[in-house]
Amino acid sequence: MTNDPRIRLLLDAQGSDGGWGFFSGKRSWLEPTVWAMLALGNNSDSKSAVLRGWQLVRGWQAADGSWQANSLVKEPHWTTALAVLLHAVHGGKDEAMRRGIDWLLGVSGSENGLTFRITHFLKPDVVEFDPSLRGWPWRPDCTSWVEPTAHALVALRRVQALSFSGRIQERIDQGEKMLLDRRCRDWGWNYGNRRVFGDDLPSYPETTGIALYGLAGNPRLDIRDSLALARRSLAETRSPLAVAWLSMALRSHGVPVQLPAEPSAPSDILVTALEAVAISGALA
Repeated sequence: MTNDPRIRLLLDAQGSDGGWGFFSGKRSWLEPTVWAMLALGNNSDSKSAVLRGWQLVRGWQAADGSWQANSLVKEPHWTTALAVLLHAVHGGKDEAMRRGIDWLLGVSGSENGLTFRITHFLKPDVVEFDPSLRGWPWRPDCTSWVEPTAHALVALRRVQALSFSGRIQERIDQGEKMLLDRRCRDWGWNYGNRRVFGDDLPSYPETTGIALYGLAGNPRLDIRDSLALARRSLAETRSPLAVAWLSMALRSHGVPVQLPAEPSAPSDILVTALEAVAISGALA
């Protein structure tokens, strides 16, 4: 068992249904559940907890291959990318994973549709971006956003190594271009767009970290200015979530980052799990 106190905190926070909430004792959601399972890994001390987590995750997949966000939100959700990533890292090739990949490959933002693109052509200054680039939405029939696109890229890049589908590289290329197209003037990322009604939007440290995490693995991309911003932001931000994502991002690009010995936000399960994954290098 690792000596990281975050692991004990995650084990203690597991719910009776086998999942994790965003905070201990709260309803389980797929997002913190996947990150907690990635943090716990496959070591013997956490084996039973991870097996219970798998039972919940497998029970939340829909017939169309997507995953639902929690037990009550029974509709396709962006966290399908996280479930696919979990399968790729710890679950191996199976039918559930294949159906999840097919769902990810078949979903893109509503801005790619004809009606939206005509509207954008007539009023290009309302929101300035390229609607032909295919990213991922929070849920089907919505526009693409930075965070779900980044997570889909990580999942598809991981399963690409397992030779699932020739379509994967095309979507990875499109998703990378979409993220670069949405980059703000300061080389960071907002949650959605970079410029609206003629005004530049600010970037945020947590979304800059998430976007860079999504872009890791392609050495051909010129993101040196974005990485420099991430390093500055890490030194300046006071947000535990931003620190966790910036640390994940920088480490994924080979930049060494030192995280504190103790959890920075012990009541926040997602932050605790992200920190544990970054420290362990589970996604390296």
